[in-house]
This record gives sequence, structure tokens and C-alpha cells, in this order.
Amino acid sequence: MILADKIINERKKNGWSQEELADMLDVSRQSVSKWEGAQSVPDLSKILKMAEIFGVTTDYLLKDEIEPEDNRVVPYYEQHDAVSPLRKVSMEEASEYISLRKALLPKIGLGVFLCVTCPVVLILLAGLQNAGIIGITENVAAAIGLLFLFVQIGTAVWLFISQGGKLGKYDFLEKEAFDTEYGVDGMAREKMAASEPYNRRALTTGVLLCVLGCVPLVICSVLDAPNVVIVGMVDLLLLAVGCAVYMFVSVCGVHSSYKVLLQTEDYTYDNKKKNQKLEPLARIYWLAITVIYLAVSFTTRRWDMTWIIWAVSGVLFALIRVIGESLINTRD
Repeated sequence: MILADKIINERKKNGWSQEELADMLDVSRQSVSKWEGAQSVPDLSKILKMAEIFGVTTDYLLKDEIEPEDNRVVPYYEQHDAVSPLRKVSMEEASEYISLRKALLPKIGLGVFLCVTCPVVLILLAGLQNAGIIGITENVAAAIGLLFLFVQIGTAVWLFISQGGKLGKYDFLEKEAFDTEYGVDGMAREKMAASEPYNRRALTTGVLLCVLGCVPLVICSVLDAPNVVIVGMVDLLLLAVGCAVYMFVSVCGVHSSYKVLLQTEDYTYDNKKKNQKLEPLARIYWLAITVIYLAVSFTTRRWDMTWIIWAVSGVLFALIRVIGESLINTRD
């Protein structure tokens, strides 16, 4: 057995995650991951510390020909309070999780698309009616537009509840620390590498759609184009953003599944704890924004303008989240 295999075996024998072992050694989780993947070798001080933690000799760790010993030194977990064993994710569970995400995220992405584009018909009919292009009254245009709006929102909510519920049993992957059985990490890394080109393409295309979708609206506003043209550009922007968000959820969301299993980037144990603390704030914030959007829209009846509330709210939420994370870090 080589050093990498011995580190994996001893860590899993004690029921520790890579994050927990990294904390004991005062290194990053990425360092432990590289050691276990035989991509790098720990320095001597870390090997000495691992020998103490695992309750083995340094000879056992360093010499490939030495197999697990019968006469072990007093292990770390007998010298200190034991760490509760982590839930292990099997290869079968990991494969099912990935398959579910691939099947469900496009449907959830469709729900998000419907939410983003729900005012499109209402805005379009209002613009056409004000310009005298269609022969219906303002009330009829509003009624038809609101019908489309509520149907789209209702469909989106149904998709979120029906599809999101199927992933409920795997919620712990994004909220708790866990360990994986042998082979899961390798499988996740392999699939993540294979999906990287698709993820990069979807991310790039989505960002371009969001940026370029604003260009026609800005140009028409600068040139003082007729209101009906500006209304059309607003609808075009909403459709572009809706398509971008769909790609973010359906493609980039699947790619993030591998990061969840590997517990990297946004899914390290520390980030999971932060997200759990910030989750109530996010729910309250977006509920309040929804109420404000509907109240302002119904009061002013300027559905062609009130969509800007969502754009401003998105920017403000990013700022609020940064402030919240800073406060959590300070308190911790």
C-alpha cells in the first residue's frame, strides 16, 4: 500500500471526513484531497502529526511494504473525545443522486424560466393596447396578461414542489458533512471533468445572453424609440434572462452535483454552515421582494417598468449576502 491509500484507509477507519482531518492537521481540505489522490506528498511535520492522529508509526506511513500493524500506538481518538462517525454515501446513492439531478434540474430550470418570463404577455399587451395596435380595452389586456402571469407562476410552483421533493432525501448532502465510500470521489471527479466543457459553454452563453439582452433596450431608450418598441425590448430582455437562467440551472446545476459529492468550493463544510445560517434571511428577503413587486405593480399598473425591481433586488441580495457572511465570520 502506498501513502495515499494508507491515509484514506486510516481516515475512513476513524469515520472522519477530509474536512475534519484537514482541521486536525491545520491544512486545507484540498491538501488532504491531493494527498489521497497521490497528487502531492505531505511534509515531514504533517506525517508525524498523522502518525499521532491515526495511532500508527511513521514507518507504517512511509514504507510501502509495511501493511496495517497489529501493535499500534495509542490512537488519537482514544486520547481525545471521539468524533461522531459521519454518514457514508455509497456509490449507488451517489449515482442515484447524480441521475436525479440530471432528470429533475431541467424541469426546475423550466419553472425558473416561467417565473422570469411571467410578465412578458402582460407587458406586451399593455404596450400594444396603449399604442392602439390592438383593438381591446386596457382592462381586457390586463386580464389576459394576468391570466398568463398566474398560469405561468402556478405551473412553476407545481414544478418546484413536485420535482424538488424527489431530491428531498439527499438534502443532507448540501447541508451536512459526510463521507464517501471507496470509488465515489474518483467517479465524481471523472464525471466533473467530462462535463466541464458543457458547463463552461452554458455559463458563457448565459452571461452573454444577460449582457446582450440589455443592449437593444439601452439603444432604443437612447434613440427615444416609441414606447411599443421599448416594451418589445423589455420582453426580449426578460426572455434572454429566462433562457440564461434555464441554462444555469439545468446545465451548471448538474455540474455542481459533482462538487456537492466532492465537498469543494461552495459545498465545503464551512460554507454549508454559512448557508444554513443565511437561509432564513434569504427566504424572508425574497418573500418581501415578491410582496413589494406585486404591490407596486398592481398599484401603478406599470408592469412594463416594475420588472426592474427584480434586477435591483438581485444586486442588493448579493451585497446583503456578503455582509451576512462577514458578520458570521466575525462572530465565529
